[in-house]
Amino acid sequence: MIEELKKTIQEYLPDGDFFLLEKSFNFASHAHFCQIRATGEPYINHCYAVAMILTELRLDIPTICAALLHDILEDTLVVREELKDEFGEEITLLIEGVTKINKYKFDNQEVAQAENWRKMLLAVVKDTRVIIIKLADRLHNMRTIKFLPPEKQEKIAQETLTLYTPFAHRLGIYKWKGELEDLTFEILDTEKYNEIKEQWQVRTESSVKNLEYIEKQLTEKINSSKINFRILARPKNLYGIYMKMQRQEKSFSEIQDLFGMRVITDTEEHCYQILSIVQSEFEMVENSFTDYIAVPKNNMYQSIHTTMLGDNGMIVEVQIRTEDMHKRAEYGIAAHWRYKESFDKKNTEPIKSFDAESHLEFIKHILESKDSDEFLTAIKTECNFEQIYVSTPKGRIIKLPEGATALDFAYAVHSDIGDMCMGVKVDGKIVSLDYKLTTGQTCEVLTRKNIKPTEHWLDIVVTPQARSRIRKYLRENKK
Repeated sequence: MIEELKKTIQEYLPDGDFFLLEKSFNFASHAHFCQIRATGEPYINHCYAVAMILTELRLDIPTICAALLHDILEDTLVVREELKDEFGEEITLLIEGVTKINKYKFDNQEVAQAENWRKMLLAVVKDTRVIIIKLADRLHNMRTIKFLPPEKQEKIAQETLTLYTPFAHRLGIYKWKGELEDLTFEILDTEKYNEIKEQWQVRTESSVKNLEYIEKQLTEKINSSKINFRILARPKNLYGIYMKMQRQEKSFSEIQDLFGMRVITDTEEHCYQILSIVQSEFEMVENSFTDYIAVPKNNMYQSIHTTMLGDNGMIVEVQIRTEDMHKRAEYGIAAHWRYKESFDKKNTEPIKSFDAESHLEFIKHILESKDSDEFLTAIKTECNFEQIYVSTPKGRIIKLPEGATALDFAYAVHSDIGDMCMGVKVDGKIVSLDYKLTTGQTCEVLTRKNIKPTEHWLDIVVTPQARSRIRKYLRENKK
């Protein structure tokens, strides 16, 4: 196993510290020597599998070492001091970040869950790699979950769907998000999962030739422009199809765009040139255009989305992006280390300016929630799959989670403006503070100096940022 791990890492880190890697593997093997997983395999197999998952993201040696040792403090007799002496502070802090709090007894499972997440997120603020290791750990646990009792499977799958999957989405790691969704879907609603999978397989077999035909057409049209590009065709994940059926109240047979095509090019300018070719050469599905290059998602995702109708009647969603955008779409925040470790060494392209920490500000808002229930709700809100986009009268785009209110908008503009909000104009009409906004609206905050936040406002807002600010004002102005 260690030779296979070294070989994989050498492909992207030829000068890595492989002595430290071997030492971590051997230490973990000895510490977990007598432990067997529910699969019947030695426990070290799990540690190895988590490390291998992280190599897909091309992470650095200390992160891979921490993955090999990630359960050492929780499940063995090894203590922190011993770990620090052997592997140093950096690796020890990563391991501590993913270790559950076992020494305290909590009132109930929800409080325990909240406090373990709070501990982990405090570590994530200092080092993003903590959450990436935790997600890789959960991904492997989900891949092997069927060896556990049914009630435990359901509990783990539910936690994965409500907390881990949204976090993978919020960090932009779509590769893991899609797999986690499908693995949890299969556990939580096996009948519906099998039904959709069976229908999907039938449709896939009949659609392959149509898809190849459209790809050939698209390639011919773009080739004439002399633009560098490549096309990847991909099926949509089963859970994503199921959620679309739910949202649109449609049966599986009514969902047309089961496949997506990614057209990947070299520059942002070429993205828009390719869009122009697609729109002029193919029939487009109405209201299907979204420009995430001009307005990126909160998780750094950028692409142009549009849906086209081939002359063979097949509907295909087309995503147009650059190579850099594609790496971020696949690996999200982990792309930071791919650039740092890989491209820097090979000098194949300049170092990218990427401030990973600036994309973790949302975690600080979550950590300001003190109550356990509110804390878990804050995680789900901040990691909300769906976002809305509204603008100020001056054209500034404000991104908010679906379900956000007019008062949330006021606090998103500025916390001081939120505190003095007396009302909001939406498309020129005054609305109540609890009015739920939708994408495309133009909003203007009306303020008055003698207006102050009240307890009632906590029932109106949904964003942790707004809740945190209101609570702060109420604490500081109790009298």
